[in-house]
Amino acid sequence: MRLSRIFRVFLPITFFAVLGFLTMGYHPGSEDDGIYLTAVKADLNPSLYPHDSNFFRLQMQASLFDGAMARGVGVTGIPLAWAEVLGQFLSLFLILWACFRISQHIFIEPQAQWAALAMVSAMLTLPVAGTALYIADQHLHPRNVVTALILLAISRILDGKRWHAVPLLVLAFVLHPIMSALGISFCFFVTVAFLPPATARLRAVESSLASVAVPLGWIFEQPTPSWRHALDTRTYYNLYRWTWYEWLGALAPLVLFWLLWWVARKHGETKLARLALGILAYGIFQQIVAMIMLTPDTLVRLTPLQPMRFLQLIYIFMALTAGGLVGRFLLKAKVWRWAIFLLVFNGGMFAVQRQLFASSAHIELPGVPSSNPWLQSFAWIRHNTPKDAYFALDPQYLAAPGEDYHSFRALAERSQLADGIKDTAVVTQVPELGQEWEEQVKAQAGWSHFQLADFERLKKNFGVDWVLVSYPQPSGLNCRWHNAELAVCQVP
Repeated sequence: MRLSRIFRVFLPITFFAVLGFLTMGYHPGSEDDGIYLTAVKADLNPSLYPHDSNFFRLQMQASLFDGAMARGVGVTGIPLAWAEVLGQFLSLFLILWACFRISQHIFIEPQAQWAALAMVSAMLTLPVAGTALYIADQHLHPRNVVTALILLAISRILDGKRWHAVPLLVLAFVLHPIMSALGISFCFFVTVAFLPPATARLRAVESSLASVAVPLGWIFEQPTPSWRHALDTRTYYNLYRWTWYEWLGALAPLVLFWLLWWVARKHGETKLARLALGILAYGIFQQIVAMIMLTPDTLVRLTPLQPMRFLQLIYIFMALTAGGLVGRFLLKAKVWRWAIFLLVFNGGMFAVQRQLFASSAHIELPGVPSSNPWLQSFAWIRHNTPKDAYFALDPQYLAAPGEDYHSFRALAERSQLADGIKDTAVVTQVPELGQEWEEQVKAQAGWSHFQLADFERLKKNFGVDWVLVSYPQPSGLNCRWHNAELAVCQVP
């Protein structure tokens, strides 16, 4: 029986996890991994980042993720780069395992259950409305791990073992408090939806919770000008600056789940109807909370909490239920239909990811040399400069053509002056860094026109002794390495 279960369940889920991994790609050190991977490396080697550790350590105080990763590497002896690959794949596997378990509760037909899993596998990098999130990130992010834990908790609730969800949600909370809080809210509404009579209970809960949706306390503190400046760079934080199609992406799923609830109830599919009702109630409640939090200027300090992130879980279930319905009514047991389904959805998402990371390998595995000039320079710096080196580079380097949003700190493993893109997000979470961030970014204004005197000014004011500049470099710098686009130089 164990062998039969392995072949019937474990191997197919592993197949879809591999397919999802290959479709979404793998890009360590990109986007938010500039904070998380950097923090893990600092835990493993405290001699790194002597000049700028506040730009990742302060934000990580609310999470045990970096410490857990560092301890795991220390205990197992697995190199960090491969531990990250393993952690990413395990997160995806658990997400899909939980989705399959959930699909078994709401769909009777095996083809619908597997199609639900296949759709989630293909849609892992589906953008979530205007939140600047995907269903899952292309690198090991605590959000991926927490998503898996939340979905496992939901599957235990559907199994009727609600108390099993508690330790899963507690673990999620210590890894990523904000996302886990949304997961707890989701689990609450799903639990209530499966308690008869569901409709009356949900209406009562929703009306009572909405009346206490506004938090109190530190949120009324007056924000500093530098914090405001940083916040203004993150337009996706502000719901009322979203475009019409981003609003559509937020509200349309609620309408779709209302329709699903109505149709499922009419056809006697009780479990599907109850799940849709729970998701609908969760979505309406969290949308109300988000609109309250983001409307008055007095609550502006709450903006970095990004309450619209609640849509991530809704998008997962939108993909899951859509896949199940496609499997039930279109795919059935026809092999050729499944082949077209996988080719269209996985191929389409693969093509989108190749456009996003056009200058980098689709799967960036450890030890494989990169053809990306930026990653080449980061690798040289990592292996050939002192660990206490303090670098300056274009504060907008993450958005440079061909850079693909790879973090200098995470991949070069050296300190740098604050940048004008990713560090702004850190400042919105840690306001006390605002003045330091603003001073450093202003000091690098006009970077493309910098000459030797400008680099010497950075060295005098901040202690910068190395720079990463475009090649050919400005005269007067002592350059130790270059490729066709970039040069690594010491400041005299």
